[in-house]
Amino acid sequence: MAKKTHVSETPATQLLRANGIAFTEHPYEYLEHGGAQHSAEVLGLDPFTVVKTLVMQDQDAKPLIVLMHGNRTVSTKNLARQIGAKSVEPCKPEVANRHSGYLVGGTSPFGTRRAMPVYIESTILDLPRIAINGGRRGYLVGIDPQVCLGLLGARPVHCALAE
Repeated sequence: MAKKTHVSETPATQLLRANGIAFTEHPYEYLEHGGAQHSAEVLGLDPFTVVKTLVMQDQDAKPLIVLMHGNRTVSTKNLARQIGAKSVEPCKPEVANRHSGYLVGGTSPFGTRRAMPVYIESTILDLPRIAINGGRRGYLVGIDPQVCLGLLGARPVHCALAE
């Protein structure tokens, strides 16, 4: 486990605290393009329990968030079919930053600048705890995945592909 170091508040942690959500803090040394695999390795976590927050858009450039296992990718075809869109694609980093208010690599689904629909890979909900970005690069929070349903109104989908 990472040593206890205080991390300053982020919009994500403010939202969690304001809603009385219990979470653990997991700061780590951020690595550019390291992704969920790197954070899982550094923190000694299973990459399957580290959840990526991906900002995507549909054919009309309407943004949405997809929560996916750290060692899986999103089948955009399956996702589009399940949410009733013609197509879905990842946003460019600068567009994702604008929608979320976070820097790519530090995007949390909690406390985003803009309200966006959230979709969660359904198998994430079977896990007892997940580690998800806490609103800055090099900072994950550990929470019960059911929080994503209650606080974000996340809709379960089946769109995971093995990496």
